[in-house]
Amino acid sequence: MARIRANASTGRAARVVVGGVGFDPLTEDEVAERVEAELSAGRGGHIVTPNVDICQAVAGDAALRELVDGAEVVVADGMPLVWASRLLGTPVPERVTGADLIWSLSDRAARRGWPVYLLGGPPGVAAAAAAELAGRHPRLRVCGVDAPPYGFDATARGRQQARRKVVRAGPRLVFVGLGFPRQDLLIDELRRELPGTWFVGCGAAIGFAAGTVSRAPRWMRGAGLEWLFRLACEPGRLARRYLVDDVPFALRLLLTSVATRMRRRSAP
Repeated sequence: MARIRANASTGRAARVVVGGVGFDPLTEDEVAERVEAELSAGRGGHIVTPNVDICQAVAGDAALRELVDGAEVVVADGMPLVWASRLLGTPVPERVTGADLIWSLSDRAARRGWPVYLLGGPPGVAAAAAAELAGRHPRLRVCGVDAPPYGFDATARGRQQARRKVVRAGPRLVFVGLGFPRQDLLIDELRRELPGTWFVGCGAAIGFAAGTVSRAPRWMRGAGLEWLFRLACEPGRLARRYLVDDVPFALRLLLTSVATRMRRRSAP
């Protein structure tokens, strides 16, 4: 049976547990509205957008589960998770991705005058993403970008240098695109220094915004086929993750959800 877990971190609506992760039943617009309301009240937070890959990682690691559970907003970035929630009878309303939130939250930031910071990606990508975001939202103030070298977060000094740049810039909204769990572990440290700032662990969203990483057509995203598009673009990097790990996990999740729903219907 689908489980409902109280969202103790926010005191708001209970979370729906799918694939071992508790999700907030929010649309993209509702996420943006919540962030805007919290920032207006001077409160910060953390958004995590788990996909199938992240659910697998969380399932085998109690510390990562605690990290995700502690975020103020957790939304499903993956159609298999949305489908599974529907099969279980406790649907989340839609897929909400970091690649979409980087645009909708930047729109809110531009209208409210909140400075934004971009952290992650290869050299030059964050700056290119900042230019694209500002081009669409001319009033957007990007107060800083950073593309730390790969592996910087493996040392205390590397993390400190990255954090120092963010803190000096004084952003109200930070997009961190380092991949899970690296981005979210760094966010956990940054929140202690910037308690009134909102952080989004956004994965490849900075590259998508910059145009350096191609995103699937909208119809493929809606059909749950974005993974197939990305696999075709980067087979060497993604083949094992998607074909060996993610697809079997997603199929097991959906089959388990169907079986659970059938047991519920046949129960006296």
